Amino acid sequence: MSVQIGNIDLGEFPLLLAPMEDVSDPPFRYVCKQNGADMMYTEFISSEGLIRDAAKSRKKLDVFEYERPIGIQIFGSDIEHMREATEIASLAGPDLMDINYGCPVKQVACRGAGASLLQDIDKMVAMTKAVVEATHLPVTVKTRLGWDDNTKNVYEVAERLQDVGIKALTIHGRTRSQMYKGVADWSLIHAIKKNPRIKIPIFGNGDIDSPEKAAEWRMQFEVDGMMIGRAAIGYPWIFREIKHYFKTGEHLEKPTIAERIEVCKTHLEKSMEWKGPKTGIFEMRRHYSNYFKGVPDFKEYRMKLVTAATVEEIMDILAQVDKKYAFEMA
Repeated sequence: MSVQIGNIDLGEFPLLLAPMEDVSDPPFRYVCKQNGADMMYTEFISSEGLIRDAAKSRKKLDVFEYERPIGIQIFGSDIEHMREATEIASLAGPDLMDINYGCPVKQVACRGAGASLLQDIDKMVAMTKAVVEATHLPVTVKTRLGWDDNTKNVYEVAERLQDVGIKALTIHGRTRSQMYKGVADWSLIHAIKKNPRIKIPIFGNGDIDSPEKAAEWRMQFEVDGMMIGRAAIGYPWIFREIKHYFKTGEHLEKPTIAERIEVCKTHLEKSMEWKGPKTGIFEMRRHYSNYFKGVPDFKEYRMKLVTAATVEEIMDILAQVDKKYAFEMA
């Protein structure tokens, strides 16, 4: 059976790319889409930034045809500002709007946004209702189990947010106080999925880092799909590997050095197209070590890549990498 969010058909068991700050920009989304991500989200965008017309927030609204279906994710602490931001973001032409009630970082949570709304469910419900009423698009939510171990209230959150009109819910299996530490606990996600009152798709998020785990948790927790975040950084192949494993029970070959280089080049090209050569090259620097993680003695090349200032230099270094490792790792 296909998973539906509003009128968006996501197929039988969609794999979603998580919205990650400073990671899930259009160039990164491009390579994830090429490798099998079924739906993606922008980096989270501040409602205050959108209303003030801040350049950085506006730039994050960029969505491209090849990315569809794509959601724009917003966060904020003021209900009226979230309503206005929803109207602005809807004009950018995404397929859905998503609200972040999960971000645990201090700058967000301590300003009353993101995960901090797990401490005030009435406000969260009112805010969600305002967003739903401000757009013609389906609205989804991403959240956590609760603020801390004593307040795991996501079961109630799921029912109340469904009642005000959200069309899907993604739950990260940690509390805010856990940040990204410890192990994600999906048992509460499972309980929500089994709740007969819940009719919307429930997606699980947290610690999906291998095809086996994805297959095992799909059976165990009976979610409608999975959202993958950190495991896709520098490894967009995770989506196609999981899909292949679901289909065949077998592992796909790991990407070769040539494939890693190819995707790296594509990512760089898209980065320069989107931000211009100078910023594009600069922003790509944070990705090199991820693309070549596990490649022995790569440090020397990484140092060269993060200091290279022109495309020609980068291409030359990647050609050296290809020459050295294609032979060594064959």
